[in-house]
Amino acid sequence: MSVRKLKPITPGQRFRVVNEFDTITTDKPEKSLLIPLKKTGGRNNQGKMTMRYIGGGHKKKYRIIDFKRNKFGVDAKVVSIEYDPNRTAFIALVQYTDGEKRYIIAPAGLKVDQVIVSGQENIAPEIGNAMPLSQIPLGTVISCIELRPGQGANIARSAGTFAQLMAKDGKYATVKLPSGETRMILLTCLATIGAVSNSDHQLVLSGKAGRSRWLGRRPRTRAVVMNPVDHPMGGGEGRATGGHPRSRKGIPAKGYRTRSKTKSSNKYIVERRKK
Repeated sequence: MSVRKLKPITPGQRFRVVNEFDTITTDKPEKSLLIPLKKTGGRNNQGKMTMRYIGGGHKKKYRIIDFKRNKFGVDAKVVSIEYDPNRTAFIALVQYTDGEKRYIIAPAGLKVDQVIVSGQENIAPEIGNAMPLSQIPLGTVISCIELRPGQGANIARSAGTFAQLMAKDGKYATVKLPSGETRMILLTCLATIGAVSNSDHQLVLSGKAGRSRWLGRRPRTRAVVMNPVDHPMGGGEGRATGGHPRSRKGIPAKGYRTRSKTKSSNKYIVERRKK
């Protein structure tokens, strides 16, 4: 895992910091796990723009990822570590002993030919293995955590993220999440051992505006240059500051609490994240 700064041979290369991708082992995805991905350009089924600043970008296919890890007790051998254009983390192609192939989110340190397994009990807490929180030792670094049993991983899935198992009490485990929040999660929920791969993602710099276009992101109009009819921060004579930062609907930005006091999941949050 390393990044490299390019020599400034063009204006676009001057500030570019690239990922070496030295953990990637192949550039050809598994065809049976690809499905087409249609571009919306931010339009809905009536052709009306519902999301601004989306459109264009390089064509890509979706890789079907096994977030549920529900093939219990069957050993899987890591065939390759691959790049996935749909997410920041790398993915690993694994082949089970019965011949089935699946993609999983690759944890940091996963190697080709390594054997991993997921199961409900008697599984070693080694990198890449998936098991319920009840079977994981305290203090272990984990990722790809379920919030509801059988739902599939939906916490700590992006590049370099991880959570930590802090305590177990009754039918709940206390987990410190990547945001800094401490939360109770059912012990029957699955999690993968180890942090997510590609922690260098945060060090990468695109170098030029065109690279955002390749990713399908169009230029975003700042609020202060709009008219008052379009945004609370628009208008004014000359170059106005826009006043206090707020959203298009007038809700203050920068730390204003919008979470409901009566939200049902409040009772599971032990400690809110620090600002």
